[in-house]
Formats: sequence, structure tokens, C-alpha cells
Amino acid sequence: MKDNTVTTEPAYKTYILSNERHSAIIGFFIGILMIAIYLWVASGFINLLVGLYHSYPDNWTHGAEGMIKDTVIILASFELIRVFQSYLLIGRVKVTFILDVALVVLIGELISLWYAEYDANEVLLSVLVIASLIVFRIITTKFSPD
Repeated sequence: MKDNTVTTEPAYKTYILSNERHSAIIGFFIGILMIAIYLWVASGFINLLVGLYHSYPDNWTHGAEGMIKDTVIILASFELIRVFQSYLLIGRVKVTFILDVALVVLIGELISLWYAEYDANEVLLSVLVIASLIVFRIITTKFSPD
């Protein structure tokens, strides 16, 4: 008698690693990146406190400028950690998280233009990009499949 069963295994493999091993390797590297970002945030926070201590009595305005920039960078790194965590938990990255990171970084750039010698065209371009990202963020939140 002939065996008429259909095999579901392909005749050739199109991947080198299994899905489980690939996920474990990606998770390992993302974990290393998250540890590096945690250390970077901790050093940035310590740098922020040291800068506050050294700039308090004499040069407070210049110190405040640096502290605001450092704080925005720390917030951007927190958003980046949130993106990595979402990838590890749900296996994908939500567009809203990426837009949040971009918004925090661009707002930080806009704040740094405030303290530097800036061109009005640069500020207008930054404001337009931030406004369009806000509109995209609202659209992605409203029409999200989740």
C-alpha cells in the first residue's frame, strides 16, 4: 500500500537558526543594550547632580542650560528603554513608541536651539517637524489595532 500522507516539513530550510534561538539571541543583545542605557542614565543623573552643585552660586544660568539638555537626553533614553521593553514583551515595536522617542529627541533639539545662536528657519523647521510628529502620534493612537 502507498502512504498518501502529506508531509508538512519543507524539503529545504530557509533559515540558519530556529525561531527560539533567534529570539533568545535578540533578547540577549537587547538586554545588553538596556543595561548599557541604564548605566548611561545613571551616569547622566550623577553628572546632572554634580553640575547642579558646581553651578549653583556663580553661574546658575549656564548650569541650568546644561541641566535642561541633560534631562531631556535622560528622558529620551527612558523612551528608548520603553521601546526595547515592548519588543521583548510583545515581540514587536509599536509605532507610537518610536514617535514618542522622536518627539522627545526633537524637543530636546528645540530646547538646545533656545540656548544657542539659532536661525529662525531652523526653529520653524523644528516646530513643523514636531507638529507633524504630534499629528502622526494622534493618528496612530486613534487608529491603533490594539
